[in-house]
Amino acid sequence: MSVQTELTLAQQEEHLFKVLSSKRFLKMEGLGNEVAHFIYDYDPSDALDITQARKRIKTKLDTELGIKVLEINLYDLCVELLKKRNVWDRVLAAESTMDKPEFLKLLQNMLDPQMHLAPAIKELMAGESFQILFLTGIGEVFPFVRSHTVLNNLQTVVSDKPMLLFFPGRYDVSTTQGSALVLFGQLKDDSFYRAKRIRDQEA
Repeated sequence: MSVQTELTLAQQEEHLFKVLSSKRFLKMEGLGNEVAHFIYDYDPSDALDITQARKRIKTKLDTELGIKVLEINLYDLCVELLKKRNVWDRVLAAESTMDKPEFLKLLQNMLDPQMHLAPAIKELMAGESFQILFLTGIGEVFPFVRSHTVLNNLQTVVSDKPMLLFFPGRYDVSTTQGSALVLFGQLKDDSFYRAKRIRDQEA
């Protein structure tokens, strides 16, 4: 049964908390051999409200139920990786001197999800004790990091814990045409099939 998409933000927050705290979600049951990857898609104009809701949910899960959430912001992670490799200053300098397509290619190479982001996320997870992974910052890293490539490269990295990606846009789920991520409600990413829409999950 699909949850209504017309719920208010407060109702969505309540539903999200119930789903995330359920044994079914935490034990990754009923997925039919699929990875426990979920997407919370929302209107980009609600970004600030969603950020506050996410913080409240994390605190409530921890204080009331002892459920720890590890949150990884992709933008912060990208900056950290570039600084670790001592190329951050070079990147900042290059932005004003290179044309946009060249600069985009440079960043895409430096932050390749398979080569750099997935291993970094794996390392962060190994150093933490948690039950749920939140992935944020998808809007900030576009277009040099694409959401579907991140998700594809995390299928083996994040396989023993449920993961929730916060997505500013629409996740169009279709059994016939393949599901698609539409960033900011306008920019269609490549088809992605394996993540489930968290708002369609029963609490």
